[in-house]
Amino acid sequence: MYALQFDETKCLDCHDQDCLTKCWYVEIDPNGVREEMLKIARGEDSFVLRECVTCYGCEEYCPTGNHPFFLIVERQEAFGIQPVPSPLVQRAVNLGLPFRGEPEIKQTNGPVLNMAAFSELTPLIQGRLFEGLPVISTDGRKMFHYFCQLMYLHYGKSSVIKERLPGIIDTIARHKPTEVICFHDECYGTYTSYCPAVGIDVPFTPVHFFEYLYNRLMELKHLIRPVGLNVAYQRPCSSRLSPEKHRFVGEIFRLIGAREVEREFVGENALCCGGTIQGQRRQGSRKRAAAIQDKNIDDMKKAGAEVCVFNCPACLQTLGGMLAREGIRPVYMSDLCRLAIGETPAGWR
Repeated sequence: MYALQFDETKCLDCHDQDCLTKCWYVEIDPNGVREEMLKIARGEDSFVLRECVTCYGCEEYCPTGNHPFFLIVERQEAFGIQPVPSPLVQRAVNLGLPFRGEPEIKQTNGPVLNMAAFSELTPLIQGRLFEGLPVISTDGRKMFHYFCQLMYLHYGKSSVIKERLPGIIDTIARHKPTEVICFHDECYGTYTSYCPAVGIDVPFTPVHFFEYLYNRLMELKHLIRPVGLNVAYQRPCSSRLSPEKHRFVGEIFRLIGAREVEREFVGENALCCGGTIQGQRRQGSRKRAAAIQDKNIDDMKKAGAEVCVFNCPACLQTLGGMLAREGIRPVYMSDLCRLAIGETPAGWR
């Protein structure tokens, strides 16, 4: 029913071939990029399908917005190429099953914050930054009515997303929100990138969490006291779907008086947390993930970062302990913003 819109002629006419030449993880002759992408577009097998670590990077690198990553995942599924072992895929697919029971629908007729699958992080949503903002999320029975499902791109399972996502969008729309503020980059990317790419209608206005935080901080600007910390930002892979919103990271740091350190692996050149690579089935995946993580953390240390700022819970879970052992404090962006307006987040001393 829902079909990815991919234009072969854009590959033929593309001179840059950045989608794969810029990839950190797929080794390919720049002269062979066009040939491999055309093979994938035409439904043929390619070594790229097996080498892809599902980091989303090619979505940002593609100069024509032709959705090479979405195409790669669809072909992985068609050829039965699962980036991670089958038992882990099935477990993940079962874990995020929505529509078990009926959610409690409260019509908001205003903005609503979607925490998606991260109900355990709702304690982050407190204080002046979030006054009067309703929250929708997975409930205590682990019913994933608001979980965007896009994580199944990491498992080579586009069909699961297409099957479940329209119903999830309908559930959110029943709240009658004017705006849906997306706590996670992946949810925002779902509604602004994936849905248009496959023809799924989104009847509400998605708002990136960092854009919301910035606008709210501007309203509370009189309360801001510079935090005076040297900070690095761990950019999650799903932010590749909305690179235009990445500017709010720097704008928030400047607004709250945080000094963003000068690093090599930032922006388009950012390294993923390595979490998805660790569990992949190819030989040497753990060693490869560890090498990426070491490179990333060493870069932060050399730059003099005191704090590493996260938005993605999976990234923090993967890197948080390693960073703490190196003397770099992991912290969520919302907690850093609360600190700047005089509130003390839980666990902050």
